Amino acid sequence: MRGEAMEERDQERQDQAGSLEDELHQVVGADEQRHVPDGDELWNESYYLDLVADDGSLGGYVRLGFYPNLGVVWWTTAIVREGGPTIMSTAYDLTAAPSPSIAAAGSGVDVTLSVLDALTSMRVEATAPGISYEDPADAYTATGGQGVDLALDLTWTTDGVPYHYGVTTRYEIPCVVSGTITIDGVLFEVAGQGQRDHSWGVRDWWAFGWCWLAGQLDDGTRLHAADIRIPGMPVALGYVQRPGSVETVTALDVAEDLGRLGMPTAGRAVIEPGGLDVTIDPVAFGPLVLVATDGRVSHFPRAMARFTTTDGRSGMGWIEWNQPQDGPTITG
Repeated sequence: MRGEAMEERDQERQDQAGSLEDELHQVVGADEQRHVPDGDELWNESYYLDLVADDGSLGGYVRLGFYPNLGVVWWTTAIVREGGPTIMSTAYDLTAAPSPSIAAAGSGVDVTLSVLDALTSMRVEATAPGISYEDPADAYTATGGQGVDLALDLTWTTDGVPYHYGVTTRYEIPCVVSGTITIDGVLFEVAGQGQRDHSWGVRDWWAFGWCWLAGQLDDGTRLHAADIRIPGMPVALGYVQRPGSVETVTALDVAEDLGRLGMPTAGRAVIEPGGLDVTIDPVAFGPLVLVATDGRVSHFPRAMARFTTTDGRSGMGWIEWNQPQDGPTITG
């Protein structure tokens, strides 16, 4: 009888721990909207969305980042194709629409993000100038590209469990993506998968590095991991979602091989629980150079990537590295 009682108490503790874990990572629908900033100069509110077409032929990302205490909105967007050109559309001086609208305009950019159904679907409608680069590394120096016109009408629909970080105000949502991308009048119908996230708080890109990734494997598993590289205090965040289950990342080891200008040529992530061992092959880059008001510089290689696990599964997604530099000079 005593053994049965102990088992019951152990199960009760596990159930309580599970409830606390569920509550910790629960996303509130009201948080889909814009938030009131604090007084920090680098307080930022970011809406970030990416996609990969089902056949892997095309990918992209969209980010709208509000810096209300600097009086600007960042627009950073890329459309990429494996073996094809990289199209970058960036502006760091947009004007925000009055809250609660998630919208901004300026520098030829007009973008609106609409919450169609909280935690269920978000639509991006945008027109913007872009630059097409045969070599994505040229985006670092803004040389060698050709101007293009870009239009987006895309919807991200939740395809999994919205997941809030336990240590900061940020949540991530696995999605399916549909809609159109138009490049110089050529229409591309999009059907694929991706991830979207929303964060608010101080965002200092130049303080420390990180690696972030998200993707879908061919058995339906959704994986997301963030390796926060604060010197002396590494942090691992993320989840592994399988049909019917969500597991929080408890440990993470990410390593990469660096190529020209620090753009990674290969990577590997080992994710716990479960010892998920993933080889990462970046196939098409949409890189950025991010410059602070005080002149600090960070390189930001972001890539559509192919993921392969040691147990034979495969899939695609996106991966990024934030690489703060020692000074404002970009070197080869």
